[in-house]
Amino acid sequence: MSAWTFAWILGQVGGVSVSPLGVLRAPVDWAGIPSGWVDAAGEWVRARQGVLAGFAFLAGGLWAVTTERGRLAAPGGWLAVLVAAEAIGYAAAVHRALVTLAVVIGVFALLSLLGRRAFVVDRIALLPRGVLHAGATAVTLSAVVPLLAPGLLVAGLVRPYVTRPPRPDPTRARVPRQRVDSGRRAEADSTT
Repeated sequence: MSAWTFAWILGQVGGVSVSPLGVLRAPVDWAGIPSGWVDAAGEWVRARQGVLAGFAFLAGGLWAVTTERGRLAAPGGWLAVLVAAEAIGYAAAVHRALVTLAVVIGVFALLSLLGRRAFVVDRIALLPRGVLHAGATAVTLSAVVPLLAPGLLVAGLVRPYVTRPPRPDPTRARVPRQRVDSGRRAEADSTT
């Protein structure tokens, strides 16, 4: 998912934008795999363009619910953006998804300010600081998805060339180090 999204985003940099299925077509054609299914998927999406455009809003909602424990929502959001982008284009799909993400976080931020209390004792509450933390986490984890594949590739290339310090052996008893200052103090005390 990460590699597909990253390649699709890079495909928008040139003068001619590439559709998500166009990104898949290049390696499929290169490998000599029959590509009729790519054409069939494109026709299916174009026939349902109005409905699939709503996937951009779904993507923003999935990005908004992304948490440290619920990270699967972020790639799901990117998949929804890819489906919507095949139907309505890159700019429209990403714009709708980002607006939806901002609206969801904004609504929760507004609700947290309106319902703010000094102390949370025995009820569930929206706290402004918690909403901002959750929103920042959702944005960060969602933005990282396209960068995972290139990051793993770079890490895999660099790993054999990086030297790491030895790890401590958990089976051996740890010998505490003697501080240099305490040894000097002991010598100073014995001379006086």
